[in-house]
Amino acid sequence: MRRWIIAGIVAALAWGPGAAARGAQPKITPSPTPTREKPAQEVAERWLPTVDAGQYGESWDAAAALFKQTVNREQWIDALTKRRSPLGQVQSRKLRVAQYVTDMPGAPSGEYVVIEYDTAFSAGGAMIERVTPMKDPDGSWRVSGYFVLPAK
Repeated sequence: MRRWIIAGIVAALAWGPGAAARGAQPKITPSPTPTREKPAQEVAERWLPTVDAGQYGESWDAAAALFKQTVNREQWIDALTKRRSPLGQVQSRKLRVAQYVTDMPGAPSGEYVVIEYDTAFSAGGAMIERVTPMKDPDGSWRVSGYFVLPAK
């Protein structure tokens, strides 16, 4: 199950044509309260500047336990160095959607928030960043997935 998360991260970081179409979509569970997504969104918005600054090891350090069990720190640094760095600096980032889900394909049931941003990069142009925080066993929200996809 955990291999799906890293496979999705590596595949999404490849930004190949149709990458978004090949990825399995989470089952969307409408949130009973709009504030349910807020804590996860706040975590994502504190985590993203670490990635933006090229502090990939630190972004791994702050990730969810499940993420750390799936990909080691060196693999994560290598993947982002090869795939995220060439995009350049973030020029703009705008929230597109934040949706609470309880089931993610290939991952254990739990509490997740799938957050998408319309992001413009200085060298990579328009992309969609998908950040997926999950609620860790200790009750804290932490990032469990990060994908960069071509803008639709």
